[in-house]
Amino acid sequence: MERPAFTLGVEEEFQIIDPVTRELRSHVQQMLNEGKRLVGDKVKAELHQSVVEIGTGICRNIQDVRRDVTNLRTQIIRLAHRNGMRVASAGTHPFSDWADQLITPDPRYNAIVDELQVVARGNLIFGLHVHVGIKNRDLAIQIMNEARYFLPHLLALSANSPFWLGTNTGLKSYRTKVFEKFPRTGIPEMFESAADFDEYVRILVKTKSIDNGKKIWWDVRPHPFFETIEFRICDVPMRLEESVTLAALIQAICVKLWKLREKNLGFRMYRRALLLENKWRASRWGIDGKLIDFGKEEEVPFRRLAQELLYFVDDVVDDLGSRKEVNGINWILENGSGADRQLAAFSKNQGDFRKLVDFICDETSHGLDVGKSVGIREKTPKRALRPAAKGNRPVRRASRETTR
Repeated sequence: MERPAFTLGVEEEFQIIDPVTRELRSHVQQMLNEGKRLVGDKVKAELHQSVVEIGTGICRNIQDVRRDVTNLRTQIIRLAHRNGMRVASAGTHPFSDWADQLITPDPRYNAIVDELQVVARGNLIFGLHVHVGIKNRDLAIQIMNEARYFLPHLLALSANSPFWLGTNTGLKSYRTKVFEKFPRTGIPEMFESAADFDEYVRILVKTKSIDNGKKIWWDVRPHPFFETIEFRICDVPMRLEESVTLAALIQAICVKLWKLREKNLGFRMYRRALLLENKWRASRWGIDGKLIDFGKEEEVPFRRLAQELLYFVDDVVDDLGSRKEVNGINWILENGSGADRQLAAFSKNQGDFRKLVDFICDETSHGLDVGKSVGIREKTPKRALRPAAKGNRPVRRASRETTR
């Protein structure tokens, strides 16, 4: 069988932040025209107008990913600054209310809101999506089946959403819980072949459950229009380097699984119900928890499993030229996931959500040449948010118009 290209494509969803209130700001429409002039169709609106998405082109290797993501993050942050805004990269906003956000005027989004109602309106979350190019659809399905095992590992490493509506949720990735309200989400079942998957889609289309495969929002899916497997499990990380590391790891996992198949070895597949146990553990405790080793039938600290995962892909990363990027996992293990660092910053600043948002924005632009943030006031006006008492939602004095 011919070796797949294993090209990469990366999409990041960002928060548009009002630098005074630190709330989300429904401002994407004002930014899109200039954004498209700068980077073309690599910048897009999303369901909510306080979300902006960037997407790379087709990348041959992880170096192309780094170059594209660096340029796109830099451009979108500079663009936000010129519009008097900031950009934050986290799976959820620490305190903004989804009810305050405007929906992007678009027929597709209108249809989603009409069907899903408050479930869609409340889906104010931000993810990292990684595409891996595999032209042979049967092979893509088989690699997807096997790669499901590693989805909780990817979630633990990317976890970056501990807060929701001004509350410390106690979870490292609350974004996953929000998204699970949507239909056709989570870890998919196994499929025997591309024809088996196509039959599933056909039935849903025939019964008017969906109009096409884009409304299948699993944690990993065969993309309905591109020749890729799309990994959708990850919270969007704060730092660019984390996104690059996760993209490199996802590519390496796919290549390793293909390499095993070439040797007629394959990788043991486990039922969805078992994998969901590990997904819950990853969302709750992140890298500080334990996942289940189903082969041994015992709990194993995630940090040890992360080292085993590095060993698993070790024989493919040099050929991919991604050893440095994949080894970035060790930086995450040493410095904490995005959720860990958010919680530490929140504690350090005595529970001040404004300073937490500032920290996230600073991390989002870490290492990028974005210049000084334009229009950011050093002193927050009295009408803005006050720090919340532990476990409570913040008191907001600003009117809803601040988010419009």
